[in-house]
Amino acid sequence: MNYTNLGRSGLQVSRICLGAMTYGDPAWRSWILSEELGRPFIQRALERGINFFDTADMYSRGRSEEVLGRAIRDFTRRDDVVIATKAGISRARGVRETNASRGYLLSTLDASLRRLGVDHVDLWQVHTWVDDTPLEETLSALDQAVTSGRAAYVGVSNYSGWQSAQAATWQRAVPGRAPLASTQVEYSLLNRKVEAEVLPAAAALGLGVLPWSPLGRGVLTGKYRSGTPADSRAASPHFSSFVGAYLDDRSSRVVEAVARAAEGLEWTPVEVALAWVRDRVGVTAPIIGARTAAHLKGALSVEECVLPPEIVAALDDVSSPTPS
Repeated sequence: MNYTNLGRSGLQVSRICLGAMTYGDPAWRSWILSEELGRPFIQRALERGINFFDTADMYSRGRSEEVLGRAIRDFTRRDDVVIATKAGISRARGVRETNASRGYLLSTLDASLRRLGVDHVDLWQVHTWVDDTPLEETLSALDQAVTSGRAAYVGVSNYSGWQSAQAATWQRAVPGRAPLASTQVEYSLLNRKVEAEVLPAAAALGLGVLPWSPLGRGVLTGKYRSGTPADSRAASPHFSSFVGAYLDDRSSRVVEAVARAAEGLEWTPVEVALAWVRDRVGVTAPIIGARTAAHLKGALSVEECVLPPEIVAALDDVSSPTPS
């Protein structure tokens, strides 16, 4: 496994990050793996050199953090891993709510530390922009997390280009502030919107880019080419529209191009899609959410994969946000 620094920070992370959203409480969402089924994925990732794990306080109502924390304690040393979590979104009352106030964020960080069983996280991220909270208040929570030793580095998630630039510039301009290390955004061959503003802002301000859903919400694996599997997220009433957004004609053309490239290279579609996003300028580490052994195997083997330039050009063309 290769490693790199997160943006311009000194934090070294593996080029692949294992996301823990899919591990926790199956009673909450049918597609979530139980702790018994999820732990082997974390163990295998550690054995293959992945040191970077991402979760959030809202995933599986906190169970994701508990599962990840116990697995890390059982399978490795705390100092050998980079734990990232997020705060700012809640479904405690059954509906999606956002809160980026200082008091709320810091209280959820304390709860995350208890669930993870650690005294600090390596990367703490604001999960989303919230319009009705002053940005300086949100960022002051990040500062306090660092100065109190509860977080080593901080970042943002799901911020637009101007939001990322404003937050990062504020942190750099005010002495004593904790600089932002990263921005986590959706990015894949099926969603390249961040290339317009987020990626240039991240490059200019030294933020590492952490793509979530680099496999296009699972669509780039090819599993939806002939229908919707009963055990997939697209079959879930909670996620059918989320995945369905990428089950259109344009996405189908991209999926077929990925499948053809995989056949020609004797790779898997997972390897092709992950290698493409991993090697985009500014990307630190795609976040994978493996639920099957095949998906994890493909994600782990991508480290050995380098797409030929002509394949990159073809994929760039077919997936272009603006048709050429």
